[in-house]
Amino acid sequence: MNKTEFDFKSRTIREVFSDTRKICIAPKHEIMLDEGVHPGGDIFTTEDGEYIDFETQLKDFDAEELAKYVEFAENLYEKHQKKVSVYILCPKNISVNVRECPLKSDADFTIKLACSQDDICHLILNRIKNKLKNEIALDCDDINAVEMLPIMCNRYDRNYFRVESIKILNMVY
Repeated sequence: MNKTEFDFKSRTIREVFSDTRKICIAPKHEIMLDEGVHPGGDIFTTEDGEYIDFETQLKDFDAEELAKYVEFAENLYEKHQKKVSVYILCPKNISVNVRECPLKSDADFTIKLACSQDDICHLILNRIKNKLKNEIALDCDDINAVEMLPIMCNRYDRNYFRVESIKILNMVY
């Protein structure tokens, strides 16, 4: 993650999720999770040793999506016995199909969801780039999203997204 991305994400965590703690990127060796568990987004450590997982949600948020984040938080907590905060930023055009309710667990975690007014194409591109930087394989949905970026964006950004899509597809194929 470059400095611009880090600044954007830390500012979003601070302003959107009202978390003013100082953060730094968590070392990869610290965030090894069990096989089959959602790998998380960008994972940070706080000044008090807790974890923050910053995610971008691009599909409708339902019970299965929530369960994926709960499993992630529980797994990270079990490994380190440190509180986990999962912050999920979603574009304005997705549907949230679950209500906020208390979840019983032995793990100490919170999950917060916020709606962004940002362009979904930028959110998709950032999520894909983060996966590639973290050496996470892209799935079929990711590839499809990359291919659709030049079509989904407004016409003034089309060339930018076309170039970025080509770069990513050349890395994958």
